[in-house]
Amino acid sequence: MKASDGKPGEKWRVFIAIEIPKEIRGRIAQHIASLRDEAPDVRASWNREENIHLTLKFLGDVPINRLEVLSQAAKQSAQQLASLPVSIEGCGAFPDRGSPRVLWIGIEDPGGALNRLNDSVEENCARAGFAREKRTFNPHLTIARVRQPQGARRLAELHQQKGFAKAVFMASDLSLIRSELSSKGSRYTTLARHGFVGG
Repeated sequence: MKASDGKPGEKWRVFIAIEIPKEIRGRIAQHIASLRDEAPDVRASWNREENIHLTLKFLGDVPINRLEVLSQAAKQSAQQLASLPVSIEGCGAFPDRGSPRVLWIGIEDPGGALNRLNDSVEENCARAGFAREKRTFNPHLTIARVRQPQGARRLAELHQQKGFAKAVFMASDLSLIRSELSSKGSRYTTLARHGFVGG
């Protein structure tokens, strides 16, 4: 943990996630590059390769003196299961109807292990005093946020037509990550990483 770098009373924007292997992030970056080349006129904020991750719980601004408690909640969840397979496949956009605002690459969870991990994270975080997420867990990898409606539908259709060939990896740990916003985009720093049992 690097919370000692902060100032008393300061809050850090944080989330709990599974980090994606470099090889798969490279494939996603190639997918993004091809979309940007074919639809250069569409205004979108594209996720940088090093920032691609699978969010389990976004907490927003958390006081730095609460980060250790949050990290321990994540650790408890990580210790409750062995490493699990994560299957990345397919492309889509949010919302399903109207002008697309978010482009994503899909996560399959046929055995439900990812959902069980998410339930555990929510439970342990709630016990530690953090609010539960009200929305249903919908695992995905965000690759872009579309900034204006012009060309958005065409970009989403192109994204889905290209598709993303299935990639599977064994997730072995859970990370607590800090997000710092700037005009150059988000910068992520891993504050803590907790290995799964047998991971």
